[in-house]
Amino acid sequence: MASVTVRVDEKTKEQATEIVEDFGFDLSSVTRAFYRQIVRERRIPLNLSHETPNDETAAALKEGADIMARGGNASSFSTGRDLLDAAYKA
Repeated sequence: MASVTVRVDEKTKEQATEIVEDFGFDLSSVTRAFYRQIVRERRIPLNLSHETPNDETAAALKEGADIMARGGNASSFSTGRDLLDAAYKA
C-alpha cells in the first residue's frame, strides 16, 4: 500500500467531508474510489462544467424556451447556410 497526502484548505475539506458522509462514506474511501475509477476508465473522471449558466447563457436559454413556447419559429432561414451567414454577420 502507498500513502497519498493531499493539501486542501480547511473549509473545502469540511464541506467535502459533509457531502461524502451524507452518502455514508469518508474522504479516504472516496479518494480510493476516485483513483480506481481513473485506472478503470483510463481518464480523469471529472465534470468541469458550471452547474448554473452565466448570465449570457441563461438569457439565451430563456430566449430559446420562449421561442419554443411560441411554436419554435423565431426567424426565417431557408437553409442552414442562411443561418450561418446571418450568425457571421452579427
